Amino acid sequence: MRTLLQCIVAVGLTLTSSAYALQERLVDEVAIVVNDGVVLESEIDQLVAYVKNNAQKNNQSLPRDEVLRTQASERLILQTIQMQMAERMGIQISDAQLDQTLANIARDQNATLDEMREDVTADGTSWSSYRENIRTELIAGEVQRAQVRRRVYITPQEVNNLVQLIENSGDNQVEYNLGHILISIPESANPEQLAASRQRAESVLERLKNGENFAELAITASSGSKALEGGDLGWMSANEMPTLFAEVVNGKRKGDLVGPLRSGVGFHILKVQDTRGQQTVEIEEVKSRHILIQPSVILSDERAREMLNNYRQQILDGEADFAELARKNSADTGSASRGGELGWSRPEAYAPEFKQKVESLPIGEISEPFHTQFGWHIVQVEERRTQDATAESKQDRAYQMLFSRKYREELDNWMQEIRDQAYVHVVAE
Repeated sequence: MRTLLQCIVAVGLTLTSSAYALQERLVDEVAIVVNDGVVLESEIDQLVAYVKNNAQKNNQSLPRDEVLRTQASERLILQTIQMQMAERMGIQISDAQLDQTLANIARDQNATLDEMREDVTADGTSWSSYRENIRTELIAGEVQRAQVRRRVYITPQEVNNLVQLIENSGDNQVEYNLGHILISIPESANPEQLAASRQRAESVLERLKNGENFAELAITASSGSKALEGGDLGWMSANEMPTLFAEVVNGKRKGDLVGPLRSGVGFHILKVQDTRGQQTVEIEEVKSRHILIQPSVILSDERAREMLNNYRQQILDGEADFAELARKNSADTGSASRGGELGWSRPEAYAPEFKQKVESLPIGEISEPFHTQFGWHIVQVEERRTQDATAESKQDRAYQMLFSRKYREELDNWMQEIRDQAYVHVVAE
């Protein structure tokens, strides 16, 4: 009898455990199957909640939850596809890279990392979730650049022609803040599908002309990559935007609507949200010198840092000369022979940590020891100057404009391609 009772209790416990396990699995269900991965209900809910929170902060109205859910689902499908590609390509973002990015975001917001963490968690988002979302965005960006950059080809003649156009035209002095709505067309669309998409685009344009909110309609109707941001493409000159847009936007005024414009991916509707005069291109350069100590198997990180602290103190006390210490001790052989002199250079040419130092240090001050991928440094900024754009910078600027234009065009094409090629199954509720 006792044995029988024990068996009954054991079976009861097993059934109870199974019921609880089933309950736990049902808490977060699979919403969409994407190739060999999934998008969870919780992920869609979190993205919708994030968009709603941002809209509330900006006093922006939003469409129905069903529409938001559709847009969020599409965003997550594309994100999942790109994460799968990243895994196959071996693309990863280390904790150190992520921490550096978060520090840069905080600095851009004129806040400390702790202040930014408090701001994030105040909205109900966990800091760990925020960190992983940033990591995902960084990985997706790496995948996009790796895949799309190779589709962009720019000839020297194109660069020279644009430089000439810029020099002979005042068009480059105007930048446009564009809103964008894309009404997509199916791949290999038949005439009926094409006509339906065109009619939908015309309907959206008519609603905009009747005063409906552009950002809300973008979230509701757009298939563009910036739909959840209200279709905001940011600031760009006519030379930076896709050719299709530049041909019709150039010369338009704030508030003007343009479209529908037909491209390979669908019908585009644009709104000139604002315009501004483009500032003369100026380049800030710094003249600096440094001492580099590289850790090794016989020289620890801490010892390298201590050495630089000692050198810095000797210089400050007048007991040693910066140039002489650099010649004798710096591991940067190229600059050591010149007393640590790096000459005039743009801060962007240096490693991120070094760039931050030369941009923020007062002239003449010697930094505390800091670490980069090359080792430990102390650096002194000797002078700063601002240069007008030269022929070299005009070439670089023209190239970047062409690259930006072609990259935007190819990115839309590539994202539609990977979406069309993926296996996507929406799980029935």
